[in-house]
Amino acid sequence: MAVTDRVATNELSAPPTLAELTSVFARIGLLSFGGPAAQIGMMHKALVEEKRWISEERFLHALNYCMLLPGPEAQQLATYVGWLMHGTRGGIISGLLFVFPGLVVITILSAAYALYQETAWLTGLFFGLKAAVLAIVVEAVIRLGKKTLKTGFLCCVAAAAFAALFFFSVPFPVVVLVAALAGFVNARRLDIPAVAVEPGDLPPRPPAGRAVAGLLGWIIVWQLPLLILWAGSAPAALTDLFAFFSKMAMVTFGGAYAVLAYVAQVGVEDYGWLRPDEMLDGLALAETTPGPLVLVLSFVGFLVGFREASGTAGGVVGGIVGAFLVAWATFVPSFIFIFAGAPYIERLRGNRTLPGALSAITAAVVGVILNLAIWFGLHVLFREVGTIELLPVIGLDLALPAWSSLDPAALAFFVGSAFLLFGLKLGMVPVLGLCAAAGLVIRLLAIL
Repeated sequence: MAVTDRVATNELSAPPTLAELTSVFARIGLLSFGGPAAQIGMMHKALVEEKRWISEERFLHALNYCMLLPGPEAQQLATYVGWLMHGTRGGIISGLLFVFPGLVVITILSAAYALYQETAWLTGLFFGLKAAVLAIVVEAVIRLGKKTLKTGFLCCVAAAAFAALFFFSVPFPVVVLVAALAGFVNARRLDIPAVAVEPGDLPPRPPAGRAVAGLLGWIIVWQLPLLILWAGSAPAALTDLFAFFSKMAMVTFGGAYAVLAYVAQVGVEDYGWLRPDEMLDGLALAETTPGPLVLVLSFVGFLVGFREASGTAGGVVGGIVGAFLVAWATFVPSFIFIFAGAPYIERLRGNRTLPGALSAITAAVVGVILNLAIWFGLHVLFREVGTIELLPVIGLDLALPAWSSLDPAALAFFVGSAFLLFGLKLGMVPVLGLCAAAGLVIRLLAIL
């Protein structure tokens, strides 16, 4: 049975029909530009303020749970709200509608990129977009830092996370786990009292046998493509792709930018699936499409499938397969987390140690995004970037650019993008559009 808020009728509207839920999330899926912060804000406005389908308290509790999960928190929140309204069927509909429009768009754009990236017009387009994306990531660091780092403890967590990643290349899951434990211990130390929740406002606890069977069924559905790849003797690159992103879906905490940091570290540096500048191109594409920012991962999958298949026609088919495999591996676990965990998390709405762990994870993500911003910045602004080993015994190294390789045009675009964002307060989409157009014009003028 669907779970709904039991509050006075003058506070909330009647629960939506399935058709109403579908209509609202179709609109959200088509218009959800701007990254997770903007998407969560759009859902809050539509669901809490306009439709009044869910209370502020319950919306924030759902958001807190989704922030603790690995993977795209905005898509998980959409799935959670759909589950609250219409159970598993509502969760599937709302979660899919949040992702599908953007997946179609990113696949089409990835095909255009793979086929025409050597042409002057596309090179110029992405030259402008990269600088704008760098400014957007910097703005994300500042915005999240102001919102999150409200205590000395949280500032220390953010600084430690950044140092662990930037100087020691500590695996991202380890950083998040340590931050969560530190936040949990700190919350217990502060002894924050729990908030009482009426028993009648809690969902029924599912029988243990049914819960385990449902979880196993979802896991089989999730890994079914891998079984098909093995049975069909598919290319090793596609099998590795699905296996890697399945693992990634389970360990990438902290939202879209944190996922990108992990994929950039492993997919670019370890597997060599694409170059750093191509990763930036993918992020630029994802920033200009609706849906979760982690749809950039389908861009990675498309390039791997395209190159593995080779040839124009076959390459596009292979790219579509690669994009689908990555999307399946990435987003299906989000449904599993919600359907398996939400009934129990709803019973913890009065607990105050979970927010402590959440705040520490969010603080660590500030450090993660700062590391991502510097990594992107080095590869956008400089043509050559190397690594210096400071203390090899303990794994201390430092990424440094060749200062003579500074690209003045890229620096000018970055400064201009930052001015548009911070000075003129333009939105993300106008900034991306202006920078893409300027890069295109400059590139075409250069070859005339």
